[in-house]
Amino acid sequence: QVQLVESGGGLVQPGGSLTLSCAASKSLFMLVTMAWFRQAPGKQRELVASMTRSGSTNYAGTVKGRFTISRDVEKNIMYLQMNSLKPDDTANYSCYAAWDNSNYWGRGTQVTVSS
Repeated sequence: QVQLVESGGGLVQPGGSLTLSCAASKSLFMLVTMAWFRQAPGKQRELVASMTRSGSTNYAGTVKGRFTISRDVEKNIMYLQMNSLKPDDTANYSCYAAWDNSNYWGRGTQVTVSS
């Protein structure tokens, strides 16, 4: 079992920044892949950014250059630094981890970009 707890969401103006955190109950080196997904009302869940155990990263085209996924292996925390936020980035952001042939999700944190 892997527990994932997100934090850092909130209301931000367009052009602003937020940093999301995902605290994992297992060492990040044990997790095959970690990722951030988001889902806006009425839309399908989409992959925002991912990081493999080795540290390789991947980003959705809509966030590339604005968002950065990173991790602190000492604290077992994954981050999503979000810059130049747009109203289209408004969504519930969830943390995901793959471990031992199972998928795990956090409950999510809401990000609202609005003036």
